[in-house]
Amino acid sequence: MSWKIKIHLNSLVFLCFSSFILLLFSIWFLSKEMVYFIEWEFISLNSCSIVVSLIFDWMSLMFLSFVFFISAMVLFYSGDYMLGDLNFNRFMYLVLCFVASMAALIISPNLISILLGWDGLGLVSYALVIYYSNEKSANAGMLTVLSNRVGDVAILLSIALMFNMGGWNFYFYTNYMEDDKLGMILKFLIVLAAMTKSAQMPFSAWLPAAMAAPTPVSSLVHSSTLVTAGVYLLIRFSSAINDSQAQSFLLIISCLTMFMAGLGANFEYDLKKIIALSTLSQLGVMISILSLGFADLAFFHLLSHALFKALLFMCAGVIIHNVKEYQDIRCMGGLVEFMPLTSMCMNLANLALCGMPFLAGFYSKDMILEVAFMSKINFISFILYALATGLTVCYTFRLIYYSLSGNFNLGGLSLIADNSFIMTSPMLGLSMGAIVGGCFLSWMIFPEPYMICMSFGFKTLPLLVSFSGGFIGYMLNIMSVNFNLKSLSLYKGVVIMGSMWFMPFLSTFSLNFNSLKLSHLILKSGDGGWSEFYGGQGIYSFITNNSQYLQVFQDNSVKIFMKVFMIWFIIIFFII
Repeated sequence: MSWKIKIHLNSLVFLCFSSFILLLFSIWFLSKEMVYFIEWEFISLNSCSIVVSLIFDWMSLMFLSFVFFISAMVLFYSGDYMLGDLNFNRFMYLVLCFVASMAALIISPNLISILLGWDGLGLVSYALVIYYSNEKSANAGMLTVLSNRVGDVAILLSIALMFNMGGWNFYFYTNYMEDDKLGMILKFLIVLAAMTKSAQMPFSAWLPAAMAAPTPVSSLVHSSTLVTAGVYLLIRFSSAINDSQAQSFLLIISCLTMFMAGLGANFEYDLKKIIALSTLSQLGVMISILSLGFADLAFFHLLSHALFKALLFMCAGVIIHNVKEYQDIRCMGGLVEFMPLTSMCMNLANLALCGMPFLAGFYSKDMILEVAFMSKINFISFILYALATGLTVCYTFRLIYYSLSGNFNLGGLSLIADNSFIMTSPMLGLSMGAIVGGCFLSWMIFPEPYMICMSFGFKTLPLLVSFSGGFIGYMLNIMSVNFNLKSLSLYKGVVIMGSMWFMPFLSTFSLNFNSLKLSHLILKSGDGGWSEFYGGQGIYSFITNNSQYLQVFQDNSVKIFMKVFMIWFIIIFFII
């Protein structure tokens, strides 16, 4: 017990202290416009040097500070959440390895050294997703790791292509990547790598599946680390992607992703999967504004989103612990009367996610929408932006109705209370971030405000779709309880919308069905058929049968010896 308390307390103190120091350095670097670039050489091959590079600028230091702060909260929270687990120490070390991999990725401006952090994230995430050893976790882990391997291969191919530029420090070359054949392939490989890590279409299926991991892992992985690694890579490559063909491709993919995720979350009943789909939607927002050329806004939303999304997962973990480990929101309801502190934090995170004025999400999300509406985007992207914003508020209010404010649906013998100091205190720390984090970041990153010039209709459009979405999300679910569901008559449409457009099915069954069918045929006709007939069993039968004739020769029979002698005598006689 003493060791368990010690490890999560040590993590809290060390990571919080590191986070505070890094934040101070980040502010200093930002005000002085300083960048420290450190490298040392391993091998020199012709004109290319294999070096380990580290970059310390305000962006990397600030991101590192936020990752350490959220990791500190999550590890302290895990001290109680994973208290009865037999492999508690293994879990804590895996999470610390995850944080170390993310730190390596953040401070690497070199494609070879970034691969260490990139692969480390994929490997440790697999180990954490399969932490609970059951079939569901194994399937989810395999889907996660195989989806991410596509991105790993894209990074490896990018390393080979960057060899032509004379080095792997992409920080020096992003402004000079031309739109020739080689440059376009390199840019699309980087975009592909980011799409797999940030779960953009068609690689979205692994993110909800990864909810098989323990809730503290979801809080860390799906808020500030694994899923944001792809966005961070694109931010670093943003000057190369701007004004290229990859930009318009990225815009339509990200807009479709945020719309698809928002639609799917409105039909989902698993608490953690709803929050995972909301993360997917916000990742689409980040990548869409980045593809319009505003990397600083994408980074701003990345940081503010990390604060309230980690808080939302923590609240979900406390609720799941209290309601007998159920994750179905239909088994909850009325929790505001029993868990006022958790309900307050959860509502705070939900309102920040919706873009409630003056909370963390408002400053980044409202600015992103206004800048996007001012940009030269096509009508489809504009409609998808507006619909995704409304759907976000819609599924948020649906979640509030089912879990916090509706009728109490749990059994009578239930003890539900906010009675864990270790689990609620990190939530209060992140709640402060969800309240003041947005304005703090806004004043710090953007000392000079963006010039927003738009009509009254466009200015009020985000507010209008948010109110409409909230009203529809709350009222439809009250009606669905009191009246018959009309959606049952449109069952096929509901299935398409609620199943992420069949993406989990397409990512798993459709890919492996034909290969497994072919391998079964090869096994049946090859290994277990003709190959066996002419191979192992056939050779065994042939040798066994013919050894009988040899045995006869070796029985020392005079008649056989005489016959053999006569045969050889006749043969030799005719030859001579």
